[in-house]
Amino acid sequence: MPAGERGVEAAEGAAAASATPRLRTLVVEDEPKVAAALREGLEGEGYEVVVEGSGEAAFFRLTTDSFDVVLLDLRLPGRDGLEILSAARRRGVATPVVVLTARDTLEDRVIGLDAGADDYVVKPFAFAELLARIRAVVRRGRTAEPARLVIDTLVVDRVSRQVTRAGEAVELTVKEFDLLLHLARHARQVVSRDTLVREVWRESSRSTTLDNVIDVHVSRLRRKVDTQRPVKLIHTVRGVGFVLREAP
Repeated sequence: MPAGERGVEAAEGAAAASATPRLRTLVVEDEPKVAAALREGLEGEGYEVVVEGSGEAAFFRLTTDSFDVVLLDLRLPGRDGLEILSAARRRGVATPVVVLTARDTLEDRVIGLDAGADDYVVKPFAFAELLARIRAVVRRGRTAEPARLVIDTLVVDRVSRQVTRAGEAVELTVKEFDLLLHLARHARQVVSRDTLVREVWRESSRSTTLDNVIDVHVSRLRRKVDTQRPVKLIHTVRGVGFVLREAP
């Protein structure tokens, strides 16, 4: 192949790679060496990795942040992994979860899957197999997302990008729709400002200006979605972020 063609091919490959979204992964593992090895391996494959080493920290992160997949150890200080998983599922967290554990009996596998795990990988494992399992659960999770998200009388159609409340059209700007869609995808979960900065505004870090912009957009959404409605759906969780849910 001529050098010029090789250069074009390399450039196209690099552009394609940079256009591929990085899978955001939460690794819940209390063994520092194991956590470091997982982080190094996943980041080497282009994943964005967040590590939590205790049960309480992992539960808070899982219910206030957004991830493409979670790798969850079961034996954790402070709160057992199965308890975290069950509680997160009850809160409506639908993020794919791969359990990583040394518990390898059939009963343990059944308990883990019944608690809400999408897959179960027994330690020690081959890293290539773990990557394949991650890709499989992420694919299943993405294909399972419905076209229309319904919360009370609010309907968000992610395909047509149309919104209705009690059958009436709600006119939104592009960014307002993106914000509402993200809240709807994580309905009944608190979405932090940091998550909105990263997932909706596509910025790497928060600033006072960006916080003000988020507040303005949330205020506009409230005015369009909740004004003159007996049930308010958009709520502020002071010091954390926002949640889209029915009244308690």
